Amino acid sequence: MRIEPESHRNSPAGSDREQQVLDRIEKARRRKPKVKAERITLAHGSGGKATQTLVEAVFLEAFRNELLEPLEDGAELPLEGHRLAFTTDSYVVSPLFFPGGDIGDLAVNGTVNDLAVTGATPRYLSAGFLIEEGFPLAELTRIVESMANAARAAGVQIATGDTKVVEKGKADGCYINTTGIGVVRSHGLGVAGVRPGDAVLVSGPIGDHGITVMLARGELDIDADVVSDTAPVHELVADLLAAVPEVRALRDATRGGVATILNEIARAAKVAVFVDEESVPVRTEVRGASELLGIDPLYVACEGRIVVVVPGERAEAALAAMRAHPQGEQAALIGRVGDDPPGLVLLNTAFGGTRIVDLLVGDPLPRIC
Repeated sequence: MRIEPESHRNSPAGSDREQQVLDRIEKARRRKPKVKAERITLAHGSGGKATQTLVEAVFLEAFRNELLEPLEDGAELPLEGHRLAFTTDSYVVSPLFFPGGDIGDLAVNGTVNDLAVTGATPRYLSAGFLIEEGFPLAELTRIVESMANAARAAGVQIATGDTKVVEKGKADGCYINTTGIGVVRSHGLGVAGVRPGDAVLVSGPIGDHGITVMLARGELDIDADVVSDTAPVHELVADLLAAVPEVRALRDATRGGVATILNEIARAAKVAVFVDEESVPVRTEVRGASELLGIDPLYVACEGRIVVVVPGERAEAALAAMRAHPQGEQAALIGRVGDDPPGLVLLNTAFGGTRIVDLLVGDPLPRIC
């Protein structure tokens, strides 16, 4: 692979003009987050810049505390000598059923994965249903059975729940909220702990889920043989942590895709992340569909892939551990962490240039989870 963390300094990219651009980006990021829109838009749920601003300016500003402030996928809760992981998520995917999965197994796997990347063993879930009047009972039964099967496969119990029914037209069929609790086995994981010299890996091909859901809507005349990658990753994570306990950070690349995760790493740790485009695994069908849709696979959601950061000298051991598990057979080293320019993600393109991979404002594929 070709990763050149220092090359931009001695190239036209290191010119005064580029430095001015970087200075403007840094100045903008230092501003206190403020939501300028008077009403919520779909962009505020995309996982990109609009979501980040909403979370920091509204929710974090109101709820700020030491458990919430790291903004990881789950919080670690100290409880009488034990450490529990706690997370919650809501699922509004459209359509409800798609190749490779449905909203039911997506809700279970998504919450199991949020627990797993905190270094926890998932144990218990809640399940809250918001159902629209007139929703077919057969479809609800299918969703619930899918959730039950996914929970059994992941070794978790659905321990409590809630059901609400709203008037016809007040919800799009069925929404699900799940909350998860797990026991933390590997303490101290977090993107703020990433350091220059670390290696960045992904556990397999990216973008499968988002493209599958988009094509399943039938709004585009694109025929591609792709299925969602929705799956629990807790066993993969457990094997990885057993082989490489020095893992710095783990994230599952859902809304906003791998690009958003890398930006969160760069910003939280105040480092630069350098990615080699040719090393990022993308299935041919996903790449082709992405090109037709005019989107970058780096921003497309996955539901069974993790981004892993490890010390550079442990990259090969981490790759071997992931590739030994069925969920990580196509794991790849995609980048390295540097110290300059801090807070940015830079991509070494297949054409030999370098470009900034920034957060998107909105989401090219809304309601994919």
